[in-house]
Amino acid sequence: MNTAEFVVGYLCALVIVCMFVWIGIALHMAYTKMDLMLEHLKNCSAIMNRAPLRHGGPWGKLLLIGGISGIVTFPGFYLKRGGLSAEDLNNFPAPLKRKLALIQWSVIGLLSAMTLLALIGKSGLLK
Repeated sequence: MNTAEFVVGYLCALVIVCMFVWIGIALHMAYTKMDLMLEHLKNCSAIMNRAPLRHGGPWGKLLLIGGISGIVTFPGFYLKRGGLSAEDLNNFPAPLKRKLALIQWSVIGLLSAMTLLALIGKSGLLK
């Protein structure tokens, strides 16, 4: 293995560690802020359809927090189709909305980085 392959390998390991940190942060938010989020989005059918996931243990809570963060970060799709109440979205606490958007964008970045590093590693460009 050459130096470039080691660098890509260590960067992949760093992204994996960051993904575990992301999971921990998302689970912390799910266990501490879930009732608050669901209370503010009680008129949103897209959220209420996913609400039973909160009783699904850590995996269910992780799926629910991911769904809520996606809906809050990219509301246009759900607003057009009536799955999200504009009033609920406007009344949603701004600091929590920012945290959910940060969670959503960070997971998009982490998955993109891992995909890019895997493509670079598999492409043969490093030899």
